[in-house]
Amino acid sequence: MLSTNVSIEQKVNLLEFEEKGVHVYVKRDDKIHPFISGNKWRKLKYNYELFLDSGCKGIATFGGAFSNHILAIASFCAENRIKCVGIIRGEEPKVLNHVLVLAKLWGMELCFVSRQAYTEKNLLAELWQGHGYFIIPEGGDNDAGAKGCSELVDELLRSYDHIFCASGTGCTIAGIANGVARKKLKSHCHSIPVLKQGEFIEERVLAEVPNIINLTVHTSFHGGGYAKTTPELLRFIHYLAKETGILTDPIYTAKAFYAVSELAKDGYFKKGETILIIHTGGLTGLLSEKMLSAVQKSIL
Repeated sequence: MLSTNVSIEQKVNLLEFEEKGVHVYVKRDDKIHPFISGNKWRKLKYNYELFLDSGCKGIATFGGAFSNHILAIASFCAENRIKCVGIIRGEEPKVLNHVLVLAKLWGMELCFVSRQAYTEKNLLAELWQGHGYFIIPEGGDNDAGAKGCSELVDELLRSYDHIFCASGTGCTIAGIANGVARKKLKSHCHSIPVLKQGEFIEERVLAEVPNIINLTVHTSFHGGGYAKTTPELLRFIHYLAKETGILTDPIYTAKAFYAVSELAKDGYFKKGETILIIHTGGLTGLLSEKMLSAVQKSIL
């Protein structure tokens, strides 16, 4: 069985938190592994056990051309000598980006499919299952993935009034909410959807924890949509890094930190409350040409 071997809860010392009298920490799941970090590692844990029990010859999964999930699967499979296939949304580019180059270096077979064909992931999954591959869904979003994320709560070194997490599919916050309910904690769970129309996250959590009452989905911090940014968010990434040393990616974790900062400024939290932000890794999201250019412009 895999083990994180790390549980770091770092105090986030920003002026706005000090002024409001709140105590903010970050769980540094980005430290678990350079490439299989954060929720990517946690979602893999029990999917790996299912793969071992399946008798399949390899693992196949889905993702976009810049997917940290694809990167994590490729790295993990290389470390464990498992054949793997990445079913990539979109036509094959003339020049591969940094994520796909690394995936190929680790031996992942890349299978590019049109965006239309990608919408039929069930058919693609059946095809690769027929070739003897165990299927992990896009982003690791299944019951096994949520179970792995729920164990994050077992590692916490202190109790928190609030737990915040950036959300794409809702699998991670669903797992965290399940862990909070299982341990009968009073922590209020907060999801920060990183895409527009993120209200579906609540349904995803309710599917995992039907009777949850301590959940809030904040839908106004998506920054324009998935993989979109704003000048304010980019400036915040620089501010957070400069003041605390914590690096965040513009696609996921930065939006969670930014949300907590803005909510604190607006007086959302009570004085003395403790807040935990989950760092879900994925720092390679900073390294695309588009994101590097945007970040560079924001710090000039």
